[in-house]
Formats: sequence, C-alpha cells, structure tokens
Amino acid sequence: MASAGTHIRFDRHELAGAFGDVGTSLPLLVGIALAAKIDGASMLVMFGLLQVVTGLVYRMPMPVQPLKAMAAIVIAQGIAGPVLFGAGLAIGVTMLVLTATGLLEWLARVVPKSVVRGIQFGLGLQLASIALKNYVQADGITGFILAGVSFVIIVVLLGHDKIPGALPVLALGIAYAVLFSLDQGHLVRSFGFDLPVFRAPSLAEITTGFIVLALPQIPLSLGNSVLATRQLAEDLFPERNITIRKIGFTYSLMNLVSPWFGGVPTCHGSGGMAGHFTFGGRTGGSVVIYGSLFLATGLFFGAGFDQIVSAFPLPILGVLLLFEALTLIWLIRDVTPSRSEFPITILVGLVAVGLPYGYLIGLVLGTVLAKLASGSRLVSPDAP
Repeated sequence: MASAGTHIRFDRHELAGAFGDVGTSLPLLVGIALAAKIDGASMLVMFGLLQVVTGLVYRMPMPVQPLKAMAAIVIAQGIAGPVLFGAGLAIGVTMLVLTATGLLEWLARVVPKSVVRGIQFGLGLQLASIALKNYVQADGITGFILAGVSFVIIVVLLGHDKIPGALPVLALGIAYAVLFSLDQGHLVRSFGFDLPVFRAPSLAEITTGFIVLALPQIPLSLGNSVLATRQLAEDLFPERNITIRKIGFTYSLMNLVSPWFGGVPTCHGSGGMAGHFTFGGRTGGSVVIYGSLFLATGLFFGAGFDQIVSAFPLPILGVLLLFEALTLIWLIRDVTPSRSEFPITILVGLVAVGLPYGYLIGLVLGTVLAKLASGSRLVSPDAP
C-alpha cells in the first residue's frame, strides 16, 4: 500500500514516474494525429492541460489517456478528426448521465471482474495487432532492427527502479529521426506560440461519432477507465477513498470541454496509474510534470508536430504500444485459477475484437453468463 498524503511533490521519483505512461499515450496520440489529420498544437495543449488539472485535482498519479478503443478504430479506419471530436462530446454526455443518475455505480456492482478482465484482454489483443501490423512492419529491414533493439532494451529494463525502459527507447527513436528523417530546418521554422483552435462539432458529427466510436468505447471505459481504475486506486491509495462517482464526473468533464478546442477524447486508466506508480509516482506531481511536457510542446512546437511525428520511426512506437498491450493482456492472471471465470474472460475478449460492437456485446454477454454461472454454483448437486 502507498501513502503519500494529499501533498504534491516534484522530486526525482515523481520525475521518473512521469514517464511511466509514455508507452501508452505517445503511440496512440501519434497514430490519431496521422490517421485523423488533426491540428497538432491543439491536441498537445489540451492533452497536457488535462494532465495538469487532473494531477492537481486528484493529488495522486491519476492518469489521462487517449480513449483506446476509439484510437484503435481511428487508426485502423482513418476516421476524420471532426467525427472524433463529435465522439468525444457524445461520450462525455453519456458518462455524465450515467454518473449523475447513479447508473455508473449500479453497473460497478453488476459487472463482474471476469468481464472487466475480458474487456481489457480484448483491447490488449487489438492494440497488439495494430502494433505488429501497422507499426513494426512499417520500415522494412531497418524497422525490424529498430524494433528488435527497442524490444531488448525494454525487456532488460523491466522493473528497473531508476530507469524507465521507455526513456532509452524514446531516445533511440529521437536520435534516429534527427540523423535520418527529420527536417531540422522545418523544426526550427515551426518554433512559435500556438493556442488551441476553437471549433464547434456539428450535430451530424456528434451523432456519427457516437455510433461509430463512442458505442464501442463505452464498455471498455466502464471496465478499464472506471471500474479497474477505482480498484487499483483502492489497492494503492486506500486512504484516499476515490469513488466511482468522482472518476465518472472527471471523465465526463474532460470530454465535455476538450473537443471544443481540438483535443482528443480522453479517459483515466488502470494501466496508466500502474505505470506512474511503478516508476516512482506517488502524488499528482508525476502527472503534472508529464502534462507540462505535452503542454510546452504544443504551445511552442505545435506547428511542426505533423512533421516531427512523421519523422519518428513507427517500429519503435509499435514496440511501446506492444508492451502496453501485453500489460493489459497480463491482467487476466487473477482470474486464470477459476474454472468458471477464466472461460468467460477469454470469450468476452474474443467477442470484443471479433465482432462489430464487440465490446458492447461482450459486456452484456459476459455479464449474463457470469450471473448464470454464479446461480448454478448456488444450487446444491443433491437438490431435487
């Protein structure tokens, strides 16, 4: 158990913890920016600002991450930016209604852990597929070499207390980009001061975003962003008494504000909290530091973001994303001993990635099967 009180610290431990979530956020942000063709400055400033505010509000390493199911669909299908922003508003309204009416807390009681783990398992499979197919294979032999070196570095540094494995891998990617693919003159010319651009999503964009992106995201958000995050906060910071209701409200407010200024839809996440905590984050300082880096990049180098991300080697981002996928998949270990829960977890995960609206179908189907299995265990074998 960790106990850091309610004070925010800015020390070397918080600095190290700040990079614990980079393997999740950076590949998804880059993938979204390239696929949806959105304004880099607006995206980075809003993403960084949400991190800073969240760190100050929670005063613990509560992460802010791009919505993963939305990101996976946007990257795989090339969904346009306006639809993405509409989806952000749609899911913000949906989560606000669920939270304000108490339905979110009811769902937290109804949905069993086996289904939550199945949703996380399915997302892990989906992100791993994107990492291997879209990123690792992007640059031929050179890309495979970069990916292989990055993979070895992260494996060697897994669990290292002082050096997050993602840092040297990011350094490798930056060095490769600077030496071989980055137009440094363009980078210098892109230096300036940029603020987010205001835009109002249309009703059609909100409706399309809800159907195409928000509906597949909602079950994952319930499972990972809300339920699993609350559970991990209780495990690591029991004295803080973080509630489902508070997580639901901050989730909804982020998405009710950010899309108006070109920000990607965001959530909290158990994996991100674990990443910050693993590398030393114990207060909101790690999240504030992390967000400040995105905020500064967006304000002063946002105009060159498209060129910068195009220069960064995709295979390295693929390896970072792959490890995040493996982390999500590994979460099913706590249901593997159960002969009734484990098959449900696997089924939910396979349905989530194999069917249209699979996350929604998997959530409902898995919950029903879990309740039936639980009911059958209550019946005595000798009952008439």
